[in-house]
Amino acid sequence: MNNYNLKTTLVIMAAGIGSRFGGGIKQLEPVGPNGEIIMDYSIHDALEAGFNKIVFIIRKDLEEDFKEVIGKRIEKICDVAYAFQEIDNLPEGFAKPEGRTKPWGTGQAVLACKGIVGEPFAVINADDYYGKEAFVKVHKYLSALSADQKSEFCMAGFRLKNTLSENGGVTRGVCRIDENGMLADVVETQNIIKTSTGAAILAEDGKQEPIDSDSYVSMNMWGLTPEFFDILESGFVKFLSKLSAEDLKAEYLLPTIIDSLIKSGEASVRVLDTNDSWFGVTYKEDKESVVESFKKLIAEGVYKEKLFG
Repeated sequence: MNNYNLKTTLVIMAAGIGSRFGGGIKQLEPVGPNGEIIMDYSIHDALEAGFNKIVFIIRKDLEEDFKEVIGKRIEKICDVAYAFQEIDNLPEGFAKPEGRTKPWGTGQAVLACKGIVGEPFAVINADDYYGKEAFVKVHKYLSALSADQKSEFCMAGFRLKNTLSENGGVTRGVCRIDENGMLADVVETQNIIKTSTGAAILAEDGKQEPIDSDSYVSMNMWGLTPEFFDILESGFVKFLSKLSAEDLKAEYLLPTIIDSLIKSGEASVRVLDTNDSWFGVTYKEDKESVVESFKKLIAEGVYKEKLFG
């Protein structure tokens, strides 16, 4: 029996600085025919799949612009809340190191939702398009959870070849799946590039190490339970305790956190295969192809031209 309250929330991580996007707020770039941004399509797909509430994780300095561009619009169609990821929002006894300029990563971002989200929830990146199938599968999984399945999570699994940018290297959580369809291993891997034969990891010295382009990767689309917040909270203290004063760029990342929970036997993660192609605006040059992709989806009838009309 499902002992949760049957509500499901979509948490959208939108606090990223967008440094690779030339300093602009890439999450707020219009890509649809009526000024829609990528988040509009994710929210549309989530609500259609059955999610009841949207929580935006943003920076405080972004709040006004964010609400003007999307927040106030979405507030008219569903329950909306805001969580704030700030660089100095740290556990008692810790202070921001001098010289630190960025927040602490996706783990800290989701932790900002503690007290705001009290039901099973999905987490996504703001600037990634995931496709309808992933939302349907994650929602179905979360809706079937009972309260004694507190540490049984899920992840939408995308094929690496469907998640690469034509315009530069990307970071992906490269996954190993066991014979039961469970996540066995996830390694946060930086600078994966598209090559003529598939994909490779580009090293700083320019050497390319080939990687299987059919590998499952995590695109930070996780299905989690509210009990995960306590795990994040205690884990963040441990993470900060191990840092030296020189670690100015270290990040507390969801794939790394979840990988350690799997290894210690504290959690299990069901991988939900999704065949949709991912696309997103990692680089400024990606925008044109994303605009064209949405035009194609509208022409194929996947979306109406007026999205929420």
